[in-house]
Amino acid sequence: MHFLVIKKQYLFLTVLFLAAAASYWLLQTPDAETVTSPAQGDTAREIHLVTGEFKATTKDGRKIEAYRWDPGAIVLKKGEKVSLRIYGVNGMEHPFMIEGTDIKGMVKQGEETAVPLQFNKEGVYRLICLTHSDKDSNGPMIAYIFVE
Repeated sequence: MHFLVIKKQYLFLTVLFLAAAASYWLLQTPDAETVTSPAQGDTAREIHLVTGEFKATTKDGRKIEAYRWDPGAIVLKKGEKVSLRIYGVNGMEHPFMIEGTDIKGMVKQGEETAVPLQFNKEGVYRLICLTHSDKDSNGPMIAYIFVE
């Protein structure tokens, strides 16, 4: 029976070489496009959100749940035209408002709601579900819109 004996220094060099090769490969891989290209003549960027729900059972057998927007934060440029497209996955209805604006709407399960956005002032705006506004109503269901 033959045994292959590898010295520690060669094993270390092999691991180091593999790590360097993997790092090189990762750095050479182009980044994925994360936004859709606007159609010709359309300058609004599309951002997609969904409604989500978490459920759990506590040690004493009580069922708890919480709703959320996913993703919970988006970043926009001041003056940028955006079409916020919210798809209702969990929950029958989510009436919402965007704090600091007059924007209000409704997201229904199985439907997509399009909300045109354009902020001319930097800041943080909260997208708030009016049904799930705090922990006592299975929330808070709040997403943050950061305008730079």
